[in-house]
Amino acid sequence: MNKNKSIPGGMKAVQYSLKAGRKIGIKKLLDVIRSKNSCKTCAFGTGGQRGGFQNELGHHFEICKKNIQASLTDIQEAIPTTLFSEQSLAELKKLTGREIECLGRLTTPLYKQTGETHYQPISYSQAIEKIVNKMNNTSPERTFFYSSGRSSNEAVFLLQLFARLYGTNNVNNCAYFCHQASGVGLNATLGTGTATIRYQDLQESDLIFVFGANPASNHPRFIKALMQCRRRGGHVIVINPVKEAGLVKFSVPSDWKSLLGGGSEIASVYIQPVIGGDIAFIKGIAKYLLAKGLIDSSFIQQYTHNFEAFKSAIEKTTWDEICTQSGVTQTEIESVAQIYAQSSRVIFAWGMGITQHLHGVDNVKSIVNLALLRGMLGRQGAGLLPLRGHSNIQGVGSQGFVPQLKPAVFQNIEQKLDVKLPTQTGMDTMACLQAALKGKIDFAFLLGGNLYAATPDSKFAEQALNNIPLKVYLTSTMNIGHVHGIDQEVIILPVAVREEEKQATTQESMFNFVRLSDGNIIRFDNVLSEVEIISQIASKTVSKATFDFDNFNQHQEIRKAIAGIVPGFAKMDEIVHCKEEFHITNRTFYTPEFGTLDKKAHFQVIQSPNRKVVLNQFKMMTTRSEGQFNSIIYEEEDLYRNQQDRWIVLMNPEDMEKHHLQENDKVTLRNETGVMENIVVKAFDIKSGNIATYYPEANVLVPQTVDEQSKTPAFKSVNVTLITESPSIKAATLD
Repeated sequence: MNKNKSIPGGMKAVQYSLKAGRKIGIKKLLDVIRSKNSCKTCAFGTGGQRGGFQNELGHHFEICKKNIQASLTDIQEAIPTTLFSEQSLAELKKLTGREIECLGRLTTPLYKQTGETHYQPISYSQAIEKIVNKMNNTSPERTFFYSSGRSSNEAVFLLQLFARLYGTNNVNNCAYFCHQASGVGLNATLGTGTATIRYQDLQESDLIFVFGANPASNHPRFIKALMQCRRRGGHVIVINPVKEAGLVKFSVPSDWKSLLGGGSEIASVYIQPVIGGDIAFIKGIAKYLLAKGLIDSSFIQQYTHNFEAFKSAIEKTTWDEICTQSGVTQTEIESVAQIYAQSSRVIFAWGMGITQHLHGVDNVKSIVNLALLRGMLGRQGAGLLPLRGHSNIQGVGSQGFVPQLKPAVFQNIEQKLDVKLPTQTGMDTMACLQAALKGKIDFAFLLGGNLYAATPDSKFAEQALNNIPLKVYLTSTMNIGHVHGIDQEVIILPVAVREEEKQATTQESMFNFVRLSDGNIIRFDNVLSEVEIISQIASKTVSKATFDFDNFNQHQEIRKAIAGIVPGFAKMDEIVHCKEEFHITNRTFYTPEFGTLDKKAHFQVIQSPNRKVVLNQFKMMTTRSEGQFNSIIYEEEDLYRNQQDRWIVLMNPEDMEKHHLQENDKVTLRNETGVMENIVVKAFDIKSGNIATYYPEANVLVPQTVDEQSKTPAFKSVNVTLITESPSIKAATLD
């Protein structure tokens, strides 16, 4: 079981960086890292005007392997245009995600007519003419606009404005498939949708909870903050069904003591609940605190609402229910509660192991309840931190790339730009795809990302995308989404990446911090920026009598509009001139006055999901590897889990023994959504009754069902049947 005893991180990460430098040239890599541009991977963020080696506090050597991996993709040479005449779509479809990403940078627009077998190069002007013609002959209600989190604030503000003035509110983003539950849960309890802390608060906390996340692989710089908390004598409590080596001990490459001293302890306590057991686990902590009187009664009385109803519900919940539903013993829960009770500044961080459930919003609300019990909001060094993925996904939401604008933003756009916006209800990401499957979508505009790979139920995703008569993709490289679901007309437009922009752009970190990226590392003179493409299409589609988009090809004009329209962004207008990056106002809570109507935080009464413990049933979670970021596969190997391939299922050794399975045996995973055949079994430290598979490969098993509050699919909680050829094993059908 996970026989790799080496400590994650360390010299292997350093060696990877050196190898990357030799592969593409040390100077090229250093030019990107040292440039004044924000990191393009996770929203933990680094770079901007301090350069790529620093964070917003000015701390040095904050770069991580993920940043380098993303840079390697963008520094590639151009894909020869002859490749598309030589290789058919059928041949390209056989490539793995990594192989297709590694074809090189896309520098020429591509076009495919319905029924054609190859992409063919065309000019930007030809492509834009086709797009404009299609949009001018399509009902806006039969279109949708989608964005990943890698685009700039300028590009997404421009595109959402264009979409609405074109006539649709079908404006959505990749957060609906990941952290939308965080925003919904936080808004319901606190009246805000983002983190309540700033980066420096991590330096002051004496306890950090990490729920449902694997930052060693996905947010490596957060690991350094966890290490520093332990060094201060604080605690790190990890709650995750999978025992991740990088959360037990990690060798931080940028810290000499950690690097040369054999690594650093990360988790002081590691709790492994069953998948979906977080609510019950949190209720157990709350039950102990209430019984022992270890709560902040003064804070609760002055600054919260609905405490008595919450308290009553917790007291009625039995320990038997809590332990059965969480899969954690009362002793373990009480030990965690005691640490929490003894800590004075506590931060609660969580990832998609919390949000990607049918009860993801309730998971988030439960974490907020736990923080409120001891008054861990409204002061420094304590609060809430959703660990968002893409580098600007929070900015995408701030700029209104959502189906329903916030009332203040809606009103400001209409008044300050002198326009009228559509008022019909817009569709979320899943709803748009389900409409496409029914033949109700005629046009889709996809700004970055890989919607095919990000969507559950891969068969459904391909069919839905196939049904759209014209899809427009803006991208810097090819991905599997450009060869799946493309039966009809497709246009792919190359775009400049962040450091290549000829005009400065801005991005927002998960700490509500807006960074400025200078751009101006020009690799391909013929590649347009996202703003150039969008503004050209908008100016030819929306009449000048409605709104003149010609000025919005200048980023500064867009920033000026944002400054007057989006609350908290008043400094946006001057950021290029003064070079002063800033925290968005009214987001960080250092006083206990919240964004709700009554200015109080609201306790929520939450029902625990029912858990049926039935022999031979499995609950599957999808997971990412150390060698990937979101749907992008940089390496087939998962270094920190000591896995060489991705077509595997991680199982508890006791479960393997019950099913008479040995390491490297092949099984089939099946449910009503799909099937994974000949998947290789690997023993791993995961809670019994649970299994883990890789995303996006296991999307074939993930149903379209979503959390009704956030519209987020349950990638982390999927019922499956395990089938083996052994006659001694009977397949079990899950509820």
